[in-house]
Amino acid sequence: MTRFSVGRPLREAMHDRWHDCSGHAGKDAIRAFYRTTVAIVWFGITAPQACVWANTWTDRQALIREFWYDGAEINRYELNQNCYGEQHRGHCELIFVTEPFDLQQQVKDERGNEASIDVLKLNALRRFHTGLYSYRSMVSTFQPVDMEHYPHPLKSSASIQDWCGQTFQQMNRQAQGWLLRMFSYFQRMGDRELQLANAYLEDALWLQIRLNPEKLPRGEFAIIPGAFHCRMAHLQPQALPAVARLHKGTKTWTYSLVYQNHDRELSVDFDAEFPHVIRAWQTRSQQGTTSAVLRKRWMHCNYWEHNQPQDRSLRRKLDLDPDCN
Repeated sequence: MTRFSVGRPLREAMHDRWHDCSGHAGKDAIRAFYRTTVAIVWFGITAPQACVWANTWTDRQALIREFWYDGAEINRYELNQNCYGEQHRGHCELIFVTEPFDLQQQVKDERGNEASIDVLKLNALRRFHTGLYSYRSMVSTFQPVDMEHYPHPLKSSASIQDWCGQTFQQMNRQAQGWLLRMFSYFQRMGDRELQLANAYLEDALWLQIRLNPEKLPRGEFAIIPGAFHCRMAHLQPQALPAVARLHKGTKTWTYSLVYQNHDRELSVDFDAEFPHVIRAWQTRSQQGTTSAVLRKRWMHCNYWEHNQPQDRSLRRKLDLDPDCN
């Protein structure tokens, strides 16, 4: 992981800590000062509206850099997953972190390549058991922070495992659409390479919500369903017509997406204020409903540095079992 260390204006640091429900403290005196300031906020001063600070795209980019360029943000959700016509309890983690991204190879830039840009990466992990055996999935999507020049992600990959086998797919952004590569234990879904139409990605909506929900697609448009859904529904990834709307409440906004020729609806609830924390989401179909609710959140976590046996206890901050099971 590449870390960025930047000074924070006081009001942005206040807003940052306002949304840090983990209570995780920094190591230096400056962050201690910010924590004291936020304590004042908690005891009677209303947090200022982020939209006041982000009147222009330049302002919003500054907010993004100050918020995410110092470690990862980990969100843990309580999951109720519909599968085989029943509800199965599980958990999800949405991990947001910034990285330099090589535009030519479409991989993390680890060598200081000049042809790289900053992306906000989302690692979306999901785990649940269906009776005896379990499912695990991870979807990684890379969205440029500069959405004005790069409105679509540059890459999205997914791996899904259960006791029967595993699948892997990767979508790379091209000039006129997407290059999809699929590999699977299952004959129907593997191994192939396809060109997909120029369409939105459902797996990128979560990043677009966090960066700038005003840029979310609305009305009628074509979108490629999420990789996990395609695997569970035995659906080959393809652009499908959909209709979306953004409902703006006072404190919470809701983005709803309805596929027109496919049995699927998605709704996502998130904070109206930056950094637009995703509080819950729900998918509905004739097979049933899957839902997830945010339970724990940890900001500025350099988790890659906590890799020793004694660090297992830190998992309790996220209500995760310290031992592998």
